[in-house]
Amino acid sequence: MVALLVAAAAAVAFVVVFWSGGRRTQLEGALLALAFGGSGVGLVVWANHLIGGGEQSEDRTPLRATPEEIRELDAELGRGEVIARRVWLRRSAVAAGGALGIALVSPLRSLGPSPGKQLLHTAWGDGVRVVAEDGTPVAAADVPADGLVTVFPEGAVGAADAQAVLVRVDPSLLHLPRGRDSWAPGGLLAYSKVCTHAGCPVGLYQADSHELLCPCHQSSFDVLRGAVPVSGPAAWPLPQLPLVVGADGLLRVSGDFSEPVGPGWWKA
Repeated sequence: MVALLVAAAAAVAFVVVFWSGGRRTQLEGALLALAFGGSGVGLVVWANHLIGGGEQSEDRTPLRATPEEIRELDAELGRGEVIARRVWLRRSAVAAGGALGIALVSPLRSLGPSPGKQLLHTAWGDGVRVVAEDGTPVAAADVPADGLVTVFPEGAVGAADAQAVLVRVDPSLLHLPRGRDSWAPGGLLAYSKVCTHAGCPVGLYQADSHELLCPCHQSSFDVLRGAVPVSGPAAWPLPQLPLVVGADGLLRVSGDFSEPVGPGWWKA
């Protein structure tokens, strides 16, 4: 019983230390060890000394009790100290188990708030202007043929999940997926700069083969066909942005990326 009470106290102490904040990993580990160790010792002692161990057998006796047996049972039930001891043992076990349960679920606090659907969307949206790394708006005429420009949504320069690469190709060479015919005005294409293999930045463009290259693991993507991977370990295309040229000649988008940004294994 003492061991179970010690385990309960240690578990409660762990919860108090954890929720009070601060980096006291060693103390928290010691309290958890004491809580689990006390529970183990208490249960083993209970099993060995109170419940009894080993195989036991008893001859079958008649089911009808004799008057003497009834008197003996009444006398045994009248021994309140034995029953009280077992009641306290049960209470100690429940206290230790409950405290350990609270201690085990307490670290869930460290997980923070649920991200919800934030990982599925970026700062890009209908009507958002395309800007360069210095925050200046990008005009369609600013992008040279076979050139590469890193761009961001206006108001979110530097956002890791919103960074994109902008290239210009001959429109007659395009073979984009169905429904994206209007996404590349004048041969302008914008794809996520985050590689779908391991999240590295796709910052190189090979103009003669119209391929975006990831320098980390040498994945390459065909920009003419919706940035599908053509070599390397990447297995998913780069998400594409639907570009629009405004009346002022500046580039905007009509929506977010075609797919969630980042390595494809987590969304497969």
